[in-house]
Amino acid sequence: MSIPENARKYWRANLKYLAVLLLIWFAVSFGCGILFKDFLNRYSLGGFKLGFWFAQQGSIYVFVMLIFVYVWLMNRLDKKYGCNEPNSRKK
Repeated sequence: MSIPENARKYWRANLKYLAVLLLIWFAVSFGCGILFKDFLNRYSLGGFKLGFWFAQQGSIYVFVMLIFVYVWLMNRLDKKYGCNEPNSRKK
């Protein structure tokens, strides 16, 4: 049984969104918290060194924001492919 082309496009777009958002999260959590820590520690945020802040708080805030972005993107994708209603699929 083959998967309809519409479903393939939907999942391809979904996986693209996931890959981009996870890459952003990785860059913020690993890059800002570990790799670029020394550079970011030149600056402070709320009395804390910026590299420390990203390692402790910033990556969590970015992750929560990315969840909201993912929900927004998926709602748009669902509307585009007609998956936004529970009974929208043809039987």
